[in-house]
Amino acid sequence: MSLKKKIGMGITSAALGIALVGGGTFAYFSDTATADGSFTAGTLDLAVNPETVINIENIKPGDWMNKTFYLENNGSLDISEVILNSTYTVNDANGDNTDDFGKHIRVNFLENVDKTGNSWMIGNYNDIVYSTTLYDLQNLSPDAVEKKIFNFSGERSGLENGSDDEMYVQFEFVDNDGDQNQFQGDSLTINWEFIANQEEGEQK
Repeated sequence: MSLKKKIGMGITSAALGIALVGGGTFAYFSDTATADGSFTAGTLDLAVNPETVINIENIKPGDWMNKTFYLENNGSLDISEVILNSTYTVNDANGDNTDDFGKHIRVNFLENVDKTGNSWMIGNYNDIVYSTTLYDLQNLSPDAVEKKIFNFSGERSGLENGSDDEMYVQFEFVDNDGDQNQFQGDSLTINWEFIANQEEGEQK
């Protein structure tokens, strides 16, 4: 075979090889995997039971009233604190008030019974509020589910989901040994707003 023919055949073979590489396909194994996920937020759902803490008429100086209510965590998240914001309005029946009726209605105590545990047997109560008038309580923001006494009895601070705390409260129309006639026929309406806050975030 002449040198020209050998060179020509070589060029032809090379061109054919390039064509196969460029236009041909190769078979190979493959596999595919997928992943997904979801995020669902928890809920804070605080309830006061009953919603009306007190509703009493015809009181006079020196009267006191004991009431019980519950703070309920009906959500899916634990609650770290429940802040009490207290406000009130006064209806001056005769328009003759020279003093604030709220200064004469005192919260002798607001106790969290679950945080007290059996400490009551030694006279140690977990008082959230102690001997504070409604007037002064407006400037406070107590945590209603805080354990304020140092002992091993009773629950820790906070309110776990699905649980409740029993609360005792005593109100008193304080007899100041003075002339309180200006309050005859007056009424006072309290508004207790309980604000629940979540616990700190954590690794899940």
